[in-house]
Amino acid sequence: MLKFLLRRLVTMILTALCLTFIVFYLTNLPPNLEKVAKSELGARISDAEVASWLDKYGYSRPLLVRYGEWLGVAPGWTGSDQGVSIGRCVKRGADLESAPKYCGVLQGSWGFSTVFKDNVGAIISTRLTLTGILMFWVMVLMVPTALLIGILAGMREGSKLDRSLSTFSIATSATPEYVSGVILIAVFASSMVGLKWFKGTATSAMDAPNFENFFLPVLTVALYGIGYIARMTRASMTEVMTAQYIRTARLKGVSFRNVVMKHALRNALIAPFTVIMLQFPWLLNGVVITETLFNYKGFGWTLVQAAGNNDIQLLLGCSVVAVIVVLVTQLISDVGYVFLNPRIRIS
Repeated sequence: MLKFLLRRLVTMILTALCLTFIVFYLTNLPPNLEKVAKSELGARISDAEVASWLDKYGYSRPLLVRYGEWLGVAPGWTGSDQGVSIGRCVKRGADLESAPKYCGVLQGSWGFSTVFKDNVGAIISTRLTLTGILMFWVMVLMVPTALLIGILAGMREGSKLDRSLSTFSIATSATPEYVSGVILIAVFASSMVGLKWFKGTATSAMDAPNFENFFLPVLTVALYGIGYIARMTRASMTEVMTAQYIRTARLKGVSFRNVVMKHALRNALIAPFTVIMLQFPWLLNGVVITETLFNYKGFGWTLVQAAGNNDIQLLLGCSVVAVIVVLVTQLISDVGYVFLNPRIRIS
């Protein structure tokens, strides 16, 4: 197990480096850098002024050198602007000699956001916390409900209960969040129908979440995942219930309840466990529609703002977080297989 974890950690580091380099390359294409220069100096500046600004602030140097600076393994660039020392690691007006030599992601310096006018690390920390709260309550609602629906549907394949629950699962997984969110708002929070069960807004939930202002966005995100996980659980449960050892247990007189709880359930949870772990990266980046619809300014909302406003440093910071979450959840998923199926440990 230790060798396996070490190999996976090395693979994760190499994968993270490759993915972040790809994002760095795409965000630092010449058209994007030109937009950055024009956002700082004005849209009507000439090409020569753009080239001069990019050269002054270190954007004209080789891509690998700038990636090393951003990562923190290469010394940050330095220069001067009207006699004032400037550089990646130098605060404007500060002494160049007292500035650190390395100031990248590895040193905790994620850059400065041109849109929010704040440190990228502080922005991501705040927004990630808000999305983390949303993700927690979504998982609390989604996972038990989906597993219960899938297990009940898969226990007796072809029954009325199976057909009813399968229809519900297909309907929820086929309905995108922007449709279900609008429907839920129109029915339960709008004056059009008159129910007005939920009067709060998700914006107020950023400060003080409660049932009224937070349940609708949680339900909107959870509905799609419930249908997807329930369908996978139902398919896995149906396959396990037709296995030979289940038939043998039934012939020995073991009650149906014990067959399901002690023999079928553990093996049936292997495939749904993978799907559940995949929900974390999806929730981190895929809730952007729900966060935009309910004006909940979490991680997905921040990612859209960064992309729409060409905020390169914030985009890079968001990409690092997304890559780490995907790789860590995959590692947890692989380790979890061992506890659900001991045969994997032997192989």
